[in-house]
Amino acid sequence: MIKAVLFDMDGVLADSEEFICEAAMKMFEEKGLTVKPEDFLPFVGAGENRYLGGVAEAYHFDLGSMDDAKARTYAIYGDIIKGRLKALPGAVSFVKRCHREGWKCALATSADHVKMVYTMYEIGLPLDHFNACVNGLDVEHKKPHPDIYLEAARQLGVDIKNCLVVEDAVNGVEAARAAGARCLALTTSFSKDELKGADWFAEDLSALPEDAVKW
Repeated sequence: MIKAVLFDMDGVLADSEEFICEAAMKMFEEKGLTVKPEDFLPFVGAGENRYLGGVAEAYHFDLGSMDDAKARTYAIYGDIIKGRLKALPGAVSFVKRCHREGWKCALATSADHVKMVYTMYEIGLPLDHFNACVNGLDVEHKKPHPDIYLEAARQLGVDIKNCLVVEDAVNGVEAARAAGARCLALTTSFSKDELKGADWFAEDLSALPEDAVKW
């Protein structure tokens, strides 16, 4: 029986991928390296350490302090999303439905806390809309490891087997499966074939299959 919904953030509630990519590219440019948007794709959903660090490694580039690189990327991100970043279709209404149905809600993102705050405030779903919020700094092992979803379920006091994870990334679907949760995969970032292993699929939360919440 479904008792809780665990939401990934990027690509599920907000389409922030192009903005964090834009911010990261500007950060690298400030450091003297020109990178391409496609360089970041293998690291989507794995947290900003891998998102930035993986690209730096691919170019054999010394990024210096990861904390400084992330701080600068987030500062750029916070500026460029203003008035541009919107909630994805169905996101706000589904979170509200969860509350009406009595399902607990958790935000579980590999992004750091500062990005989570910037993003959710901008789309009109600040953190007080969720019973628990877990970010990439709260767990040792990021997605595709199951830690973030297990921690979210623990904070909610709900068995992970009674949780629906909503994901959009390959790493996230693998994390949900490894945790033992059921998974709805949104094809906002990857194709259905790439997200194999999920229990249900939808273009976004406005096209939610009712089977995903009727079990």
